[in-house]
Amino acid sequence: MNTSPSVAGGTTGSGIWTARPTLLALALILGIWALAALVWPLTGTVVPWDSKNQFYPTLRYLGAALAHGEMPFWNPYHFGGHPSAADPQSLLFTPTMLLFGWLVPEPSMQLFDIVIFAHFLPGALAFVPLFRRRGWHPAGAVVAAIVFILGGSASARLQHTGIILSYGWFPLALLLLEEALDRRSYRFGALFAVVAVLMTIGRDQVAFLCDITLIAAAAARIVTAPQPLAYLKSRIGVLLAMAGIGGALLAVPVVLTMQFLATSTRPSFGFGVAAMGSLPPESLATILFGNVFGSLRWTYDYWGPDWHSLSEGTWTDRATNYLFVGTVPALFLLWHGVAGGRLLAREFRFFLVTGLLALLYALGRYTPGFEMIFDHMPGVDLYRRPADATFLINVMLAFAAGYLVHRYIADGLPKWTTAALGKLHLFLPMLALALAVAAIASAMAFALRAGQGAPAMREIGLGLVAAALVIALLTRISPTSRWREVAAILIIAFTGGELVLRHAASPLNAEPAERYAVFRQLPPEQLQGLQILKRELADRHAHGEYPRVEILGQRGPWQNASMVLQLEDIIGYNPLRLADYERAVGPGENAEDPNLRTFPATFRGYKCRLAGLLGLEYLVLDRPIERMPRHFPRLTGAEIVYGTGRMWIYRLDGASPRAYVAHEVSAVDSEAALDQEELPEFNRRSEALIDDASMPLLKERYASSAEGASPKDLEDRARIVSYQRNSVTVEVESEAAGVLVLHDVYYPGWEVTVDGERRPMLRANLLFRGVEIPAGRHRVEFNFRPMSYENLVTAASDLLKSRKEEPIRTAEVPRVR
Repeated sequence: MNTSPSVAGGTTGSGIWTARPTLLALALILGIWALAALVWPLTGTVVPWDSKNQFYPTLRYLGAALAHGEMPFWNPYHFGGHPSAADPQSLLFTPTMLLFGWLVPEPSMQLFDIVIFAHFLPGALAFVPLFRRRGWHPAGAVVAAIVFILGGSASARLQHTGIILSYGWFPLALLLLEEALDRRSYRFGALFAVVAVLMTIGRDQVAFLCDITLIAAAAARIVTAPQPLAYLKSRIGVLLAMAGIGGALLAVPVVLTMQFLATSTRPSFGFGVAAMGSLPPESLATILFGNVFGSLRWTYDYWGPDWHSLSEGTWTDRATNYLFVGTVPALFLLWHGVAGGRLLAREFRFFLVTGLLALLYALGRYTPGFEMIFDHMPGVDLYRRPADATFLINVMLAFAAGYLVHRYIADGLPKWTTAALGKLHLFLPMLALALAVAAIASAMAFALRAGQGAPAMREIGLGLVAAALVIALLTRISPTSRWREVAAILIIAFTGGELVLRHAASPLNAEPAERYAVFRQLPPEQLQGLQILKRELADRHAHGEYPRVEILGQRGPWQNASMVLQLEDIIGYNPLRLADYERAVGPGENAEDPNLRTFPATFRGYKCRLAGLLGLEYLVLDRPIERMPRHFPRLTGAEIVYGTGRMWIYRLDGASPRAYVAHEVSAVDSEAALDQEELPEFNRRSEALIDDASMPLLKERYASSAEGASPKDLEDRARIVSYQRNSVTVEVESEAAGVLVLHDVYYPGWEVTVDGERRPMLRANLLFRGVEIPAGRHRVEFNFRPMSYENLVTAASDLLKSRKEEPIRTAEVPRVR
């Protein structure tokens, strides 16, 4: 079989890559990117959901911290206190977003969207030198870049900001890797390491898969060299330098994240969990017919594979399952790529194999043997959604579309002859036809079950008619290379126009900006209530009091609006939360749906002891308390501060002081108490529960109420004089030695000094911090230093120890039809 490219008409090789076509290709990519980016502001929409519910307030928090001269290592406005330094989604270690937050602390939502969209540019522009170094046509580079920016998951899942930040760097990293190896250049190797770190710093699954692909690309270059061992030997220094630089830059954020994961709600996943995030095979029909399941309908009546249409269940949705890359690229994939055998060419083989492996990974539980990969391949069990591999699939589809355009310009239309395809000259066209028929059949099966046969047939019909017109046009004008150049221009225009019209500000990635009014201008009824609440809190802060709030039931953007409004919320929206806090307080993953708010025995209601210890004094709801779900605890004696429409604010009582001095101590196994959902009885004003592991750190011996000790009548005072993001300062007067308890969340990396002298941090009252103090007047400072040498060494040691523990058990796999 001959699938090798030819140099027809002088249109391939370095001859076409003069300055003019190179600059024109770069200009076209920039122009199409700019055209797409403008659609959101011109239509008054913003990228919705996670982009605005999680990442935008996170960026605003980062910007506010930097504007006040602080690094946002700790976030006191999120789940009662959250280690931002360890959260992969905090944007803290992403240099571009750190610079953005420093330059523009309070960006508009539209500016935020444009900056995120700009992260496509490094990868998109890298297609030009990637195609140039291969001798592939500039038109192919432009088509590849268009698909990279606007195709499949890149557009459908634009809301997943962290993934976009990783995805956008991959082609540039691949380019620098190839240059470093081909040139044996330490300079390019260092540049590659920096770009690979920018790609990986988000620590998401897309970054993980891209890293594996880059390793595979380096291995492929070694293996396919004429003398592999000699090739490796001559480049071993460059490879080690790249690994060393990358490892050094990633060490701190990775160690901090692993430290967090070990104490979080997501230390790792069982296969049964990840299986639910597998890509349903029927979704592959959207590669050919984008809207065949109603994915792009503003009525949101999607009828494709999701939780209600698959008997085996799934957590994927219309955005996760959307793979469309354009009518012409899809046609070329089947016509030139599969039927014409051009995807089998040696020069494209790496991308073909990578794409097929990415597809098998994305299919997850539908792929035989994936369970073994999940359980035994390091790193895979950290992620719950194999379908994230669709981003890597989109990259490979971009390379495929661009390469096939190049082959069309160079060689014309494919030929189904024995000379061209060998023994596969019948099989490959039949395979292409079978794939198209299977896509249509699976799409129609879902449509007919949902009573949506007519719109599905309309989408399929339009796609087939458009494909037939393109085939007729290309058949007519393809005999000469000059006309194929003209056809390439039309392909760029049609593909760019179609994907901009379909995917820029589409139902998959856009909502009216008004839905996120909490970040712009609230409706008068909510604004008035918020102003009343903030005035009360400001007065309390002026007196050294720091009450907390719970915001529940408000629409999406309110979930993390506390970061922007600077309200110390005890819940929020984040998939990563401290496991002990989750068990004790039961906040759930999001604060929009009150049904997800659980009330464990340790937190039976808003007047329980743990609520008091947290200092919870205000409850902000979207409705009167009487209209909350039935499992919701009732409030008695709570005062309505403000109530109308969708804003109801209640003032609670019974809160404990944020800081106090205890002279009685009772030992407690905090983990056991949380497992049993039981908060032991103790005097909240004179006694502290100290974790068993912290008891040996006490110098003095203290009485315990469990031993019959009665509270001492001592005049103690503990006043918070400074409360910052990463530090809390308390002035204490105590007549006798005791334990100062600060009702802020206990977490590794917090350090404490008494009058400037370092003291051991104690775990107190199950979730909080404490420190032993002598009698007298003292200044106690709590400081969060996650990147201290001591904390990093401890975290790394704990990580090494955890690797020796028994791995998690594989959960039961839902039945596959």
